[in-house]
Amino acid sequence: MQEPYLLTPGPLTTSRTVKEAMLRDWGSRDGAFIALNTRIRARLAELAGATGTHVAVPMQGSGTFAVEAMIGTLVPRAGKLLVLVNGAYGKRMVRMAEVIGRAVTAIEAAEDQPVDIGALDRALAADPAITHVAVVHCETTSGILNPVGDVATVVARHGRRLLIDSMSAFGALPLDAAAIPFEAVAASSNKCLEGAPGMGFVIVRTDALAAARGNAHSLSLDLHDQWKGFEANAQWRFTPPTHVLAAFGQAIDEHTAEGGVEGRGARYAANCRILVEGMRALGFRTLLPDGLQAPIIVTFRMPADPAFVFETFYDRLRDKGFVIYPGKLTVADSFRIGCIGRLGAAEMEAALAAIRATLDDMGVRSGAPA
Repeated sequence: MQEPYLLTPGPLTTSRTVKEAMLRDWGSRDGAFIALNTRIRARLAELAGATGTHVAVPMQGSGTFAVEAMIGTLVPRAGKLLVLVNGAYGKRMVRMAEVIGRAVTAIEAAEDQPVDIGALDRALAADPAITHVAVVHCETTSGILNPVGDVATVVARHGRRLLIDSMSAFGALPLDAAAIPFEAVAASSNKCLEGAPGMGFVIVRTDALAAARGNAHSLSLDLHDQWKGFEANAQWRFTPPTHVLAAFGQAIDEHTAEGGVEGRGARYAANCRILVEGMRALGFRTLLPDGLQAPIIVTFRMPADPAFVFETFYDRLRDKGFVIYPGKLTVADSFRIGCIGRLGAAEMEAALAAIRATLDDMGVRSGAPA
C-alpha cells in the first residue's frame, strides 16, 4: 500500500526528493556537511527578514526542544516571562518556565479566541518585573492565527522583549523582523518548511544572544553555547542529526523554488479553502470563523449523528490512505485535519472523497454538530 497522506500539523507528508536526501551518510566534521549547515543557517535568517540583526541557531530534537532552549537561554534567571495562552502550546511554555525555575505569569484566553491585546497592555503597565513576553503564532490546538504583529507593537511600546513560537507557521505565514520586532522566534524542520522531524531552530537577535551567556539551565539546551560553537568552527557541539539536516537542505531548496513564504502560503491557503468548503458541504462545522482560521490545520466540531464514532472514522480514513488528528480542545468535542505538507488540490479533493465514502460506509447522514 502507498504510504498514507498525513493531514496533520507535523510530522507531515514530504516530497520524494526530501526523503531521498536522507539516503546518504554524512560525516559531521566533513567540509560538505559544514557548508550545508552554514547555508541552512543563512537561509533561515533570510526567511525571517533578519539577516544582519539575528542569527539562526539549530538545535537537536523536536520543536519543543528549541522553544525550551529559547526560554531558558534568553529569559535571565532574575527575569520574568509573561505567556499569552490560548491553547496547549502556550500552556507548555508556562510549564517550561516553571520547570527551569523562571518567574512566569500567564494571560489566558479561550481556545477559540485570539490572545487578548488589551490584557497584555494592562499587564505590562502594571508589572515592571516582566522582561519577556511569549506567544504562539499559530496555535494548532484549534488552528487559530494569533495577532503577533499587534502583540509585538505592545511589547515594543513597553520596552519588553518578544519570544515567538512560530512552529506551525514559519515558512508559510509572513514573519518579518523589520515589521514585527522580536528577540527570538522558534520553529522546526518538519512543519511548513516540509523537512523531516528531528531538528528545531531559533532565530535570535545577535546582541541578545551575546548577552545571554550563563543564563541557560541546561548544557545541551544552551543557545548561547551552541551559537558560539557554530561561530568558532561552523560545527555542532554534539552529534548532529545529519540525515535530517540533509533532508532540510533539500526542503529549503524546494521552498525557494515554490516561491518562498508567499508561494508556500498560497498553496496551503488553497488547500484550506478546498477542505473547509468540502467539509461544510457535508454538514461539518468549523470551530473557528474564517477570519481567525490559519491555513495550517482546521478544527471541526464532532457530528451529532449517533452513527458517527471518531475512532471508526479515523481507522477507515487511514485504510483509505489519509491520516487525520484527534481533537485537543477543552471547549468542544472535535477533530482536526491539516492543510500542510507536500499536498495540493488533488490530494485535498481525494481526502474529501474518502471522507464522503467513509461517512456513507458508517451510515452517517450529516456531519452537522449538535
